[in-house]
Amino acid sequence: MATPTENNELVPAETTQQPNKRRKKKSIVWEHFTIETVGNGCRRACCKQCKQSFAYSTGSKVAGTSHLKRHIAKGTCPVVLRNRESNSQLTPYSAPSKMGPAGNGTDTPKRRYRSTGPTYFGFDPDRCRHEIARMIIMHDYPLHIVEHPGFVAFVQNLQPRFDMVSFNTVQGDCVATYLTEKQGLQKMIEGIPGRLCLTLDMWTSSQSIGYVFLTGYFIDNDWKLHRKILNVVMEPYPESDAAFSHAVAACLSDWSMEGRLFSLTINQPLTDSGIDNLRALLSIKNPLMLNGQLLLGNCLARTISSIAQEALKAAEDTVKKIRDSVKYVKTSESHEEKFLELKQQLQVPSMKSVALDDQTRWNTTYEMLVAAWELKEVFSCLDTSDPDYKEAPTMEVWKQVETLCTYLKLLFDTATMFTAPTIPTTNTFFHEAWKLQLELARAIQSEDPFVTNLTKPMQEKFDNCWKGSCLVLAMAVVMDPRFKMKLVEFSFSKIYGDDSPNYVKVVDDGIHELFLEYVALPLPLTPTYLEEANGGGNLKPEEAAAQGGNLFPNDGLGLTDFDMYIMETTSQQSRSELDQYLEESLLPRVHEFDVLGWWKLNKTKYPTLSKMARDILTVPVCTVGPELVFDTVRKEMDSYRCSLRPETLEALICAKDWLKGEQVETSNALVKMEFPI
Repeated sequence: MATPTENNELVPAETTQQPNKRRKKKSIVWEHFTIETVGNGCRRACCKQCKQSFAYSTGSKVAGTSHLKRHIAKGTCPVVLRNRESNSQLTPYSAPSKMGPAGNGTDTPKRRYRSTGPTYFGFDPDRCRHEIARMIIMHDYPLHIVEHPGFVAFVQNLQPRFDMVSFNTVQGDCVATYLTEKQGLQKMIEGIPGRLCLTLDMWTSSQSIGYVFLTGYFIDNDWKLHRKILNVVMEPYPESDAAFSHAVAACLSDWSMEGRLFSLTINQPLTDSGIDNLRALLSIKNPLMLNGQLLLGNCLARTISSIAQEALKAAEDTVKKIRDSVKYVKTSESHEEKFLELKQQLQVPSMKSVALDDQTRWNTTYEMLVAAWELKEVFSCLDTSDPDYKEAPTMEVWKQVETLCTYLKLLFDTATMFTAPTIPTTNTFFHEAWKLQLELARAIQSEDPFVTNLTKPMQEKFDNCWKGSCLVLAMAVVMDPRFKMKLVEFSFSKIYGDDSPNYVKVVDDGIHELFLEYVALPLPLTPTYLEEANGGGNLKPEEAAAQGGNLFPNDGLGLTDFDMYIMETTSQQSRSELDQYLEESLLPRVHEFDVLGWWKLNKTKYPTLSKMARDILTVPVCTVGPELVFDTVRKEMDSYRCSLRPETLEALICAKDWLKGEQVETSNALVKMEFPI
């Protein structure tokens, strides 16, 4: 039986030996470290791989294992690199909390276990290269950033073991990222059930070389509308009649879209020769719907910007007076302080603050005018508190500003729709377009010379746009079950008066004719049926087509005539599908209405009409991205991008659009490429 003295002697033995056994069993650290005695009562932990030693215990004081875990988890020890081959295996360590359970710092026993909290990644140079490429793509950094001394020093301090890549290597990594994303997007496009629409936007450059941005619009199997930049094609002679047709041909070939194009929307007027070139190309590559009436359209955003410029030009004297007054206030802190004090004294209710406009973006000029008009009382009285202010606008000028803002607001409201985070369907633009056409037509009848001079050039420009886009916009709104033909009849009666029945008939005839074309489309074979028709699944479709000498060269089941019989006997029934839809009562008008969701739910009831609706509602009326809607100048490619290889430029622009947009299922494989200088 142990004596008290013996018990006292046993206590230090347990505190120095038993916990060590627990740590060996509980912590993975000891798979990588051994304990070595270096002196009286002093022991150190030695890494098995790099042989570096760390403090462990001195006398009865134990240092713990947190610093040992950090040595492994940060990847500074070669042992972590063993896991890099298996998807950068995570090291399951985390530092234990220094606080007690209540956060009061009490010295409670600490449990050693694998944490479910934040984990540490082992150092993976390939993943670092991949992330650098994504960073350059997402933020438009120059490829030469990897050679900038400041960036190189930053990375070396962050991770000394990373060997900075060269310009050629990072260029290859960026293109590899693009190719990986493209594979996923190609798979998505191949699987869409309907047609695609393209927009073409020509950018200029200081080198007189053009760059055509081709953006595709399509609806997937889940009836979700997508917008993706598909190609950026360099055109050495952008003014030539063949520039756009060459770009379209390149896009159709690159994405295997022959026969699947529904419409083209272009950001600038084409010559007759340019239109002929496009029609000639598509007559071979793509069957035209409705005799090509839906093929070519104008960019509504560009047209609106052009009209806004016309309005601001017609009232440039008025705009200049307001701009000078705003400039007086905003370019001096003392002037602005007096302005704000006066605003408070007058108790002007407006919450707006004046700001100088950016004359390359017309919406900023409109917002400057609106803010100034709401604060006109302050401007009118400013000379009483600030004797240096001598150019206060007159009441006549303020009246002109109000008139100008009234018509700019029509344009602003329409253009703002293009900046929405979600892609609007075509039907939404009919509402704004017909109201704009009606208001401008009324305005030119005004007896006020200022209103007439302001709105006449606006009306002339928009009238040309309305004539070119009216049919497709009207057909799109017919595909909205809340409006159908009723809104077309109502709006046309306002615009055209007694002649409206003739214009309504054009839309009605067009939509019926287009529907008949969809009825006449050949019935698609399902994959299973196609497999059986090609010999029970033993032959691929292309192999079956190549066998021209067998017994059943074209139709393994002899049912081609049966398909024709189905089309002929059901054509009358299919034709009534459109009439049935038009005759049914309108849906209640709700603000948040998902027209594509409605057609998804009713595609069984309207199998043919839903296909037509899907394509019509996809037609884009804008060729530019949301950030360029209000620009008043043509976009110009900067000199840095012009210096890149055309393939690299296309990869950077397209990949950025795909990465920031909705996620497309892509391969996880990293493709490594290098380009020579």
